[in-house]
Amino acid sequence: MRIPTEPIGSIPRPPELLEAMAAHDSGKIDDADLAAARDRAVRDTIRRLEELGSAVVTDGEQSKPSFATYPLAGLPSLSPDGVVIPFADGHTRQLPALTSGPFHYGVRADTYLRAAQAHATVPVKQAVIAPSALSLLYPPSGIDGYPREAFLDDLANEAEADIRTCLDAGAHAVQLDFTEARLSLKLDPSGGVLDSFIDLNNRVLERFSDAERARIGVHTCPGGDQDSTHSLDVDYAALVPKLLRLKAGAFSVQLASEPDPDKVLSVLADHLPDGVRLFVGVTDPVDPRVETPEEVRDRVLAAARHIPADRLGTCDDCGFSPFADDTSTSRETAFAKIRARIEGTALAERELGLG
Repeated sequence: MRIPTEPIGSIPRPPELLEAMAAHDSGKIDDADLAAARDRAVRDTIRRLEELGSAVVTDGEQSKPSFATYPLAGLPSLSPDGVVIPFADGHTRQLPALTSGPFHYGVRADTYLRAAQAHATVPVKQAVIAPSALSLLYPPSGIDGYPREAFLDDLANEAEADIRTCLDAGAHAVQLDFTEARLSLKLDPSGGVLDSFIDLNNRVLERFSDAERARIGVHTCPGGDQDSTHSLDVDYAALVPKLLRLKAGAFSVQLASEPDPDKVLSVLADHLPDGVRLFVGVTDPVDPRVETPEEVRDRVLAAARHIPADRLGTCDDCGFSPFADDTSTSRETAFAKIRARIEGTALAERELGLG
C-alpha cells in the first residue's frame, strides 16, 4: 500500500510562454505560434513532473487563461461586469456576466487533457471548473427570454459533458475545482449559497455511475492568487460537513496553510464518507518558502493520526498560478515544492511501514 500524491493543477508559465501570450495579444504572432508555445510549455511541465517522480501528472494549466474561465473562450454573449472576487491583499478578480442564452462551453477540458497525454508517459489528471463557479455568470437582474432555471439546465448539461469527455479520453482522474465553497460562507454565513452550490454540483455528479465517481474528485481551498487568499479566515468546521455531501470519490483539501490543522483533520475524520479518499495539502503555494521533505513528512504523519493510511493522499494546497498572469510564484519554486511533496510523502510512507 502506498500514499498517492498528486498535483492540484496550475504551475507558473515559463517566461517564453508569457512573452508569446503578450505578443499574441498585441498581434505580433498568430494563433499557430501561440499554440506552439503552449505545447512547448506543456511538454516541459510534464517532463519536469515525471523527472521528479510524479506518478500522476497534469499539464500545469499552461494553456488555460485561468482555472475558472477556460470554458468561456470565444463566447460572444459575455460582458466584463460580472461578480467581483476580493482577495485579502486588496486586489480583485472579476468574472464576466452572461448576456444571452443558451449557454454552452466554448472549450472543453478534454482539449487540454489530450494535449497533455501526447507528452506523458504516466497517467494524467485533469482539472475542470465546478458548475457552481460558472453559475455566478448569470446576472442577478436576469436575462430576457432566458430564465435562470433554463441557464442552470444548460450549465448542468455542459458541466456533465466537460467531465464525461475527460473520463472517456482516459483521464486518470477528473478534479472539480470548488474554491468558491469557502468563499460562499464569507459572503453568506448562513450557508444558503453553499447549499445551492452543493445541490448544483451534485445535480451533475449524480449523472455518473459509482465507478465513474470513483475517478472524480473535488478540490477546495481559500483561493490562491498573487500570493493572497480570499477566504482563509472562514472556519473549515462550517464548510467540511456540507462539502463532504458531494458525491465524489476523493476530496483534495488545503491544509498546509491552516493555523490549526489538527482541528480540521478531526472534523474531516468525523464526516469523511466510507470509501472516499482524502488528499491533504502538504505544501503551501502562497508561502514563498520551500518546505523541506521532513516538514512534509510530519504533516502526512499528523494526518495519518486522524485518517486511515489506506484512505489518505497528499497534494499541494492549491494551484501555483490559477490565473495565467499570476507570476507571484516562480516556476522553479513551484517545482521545488512539488519535489518536497513527493519526497516527504515517501518519507512518511516509510515511517508508517508502507514503503
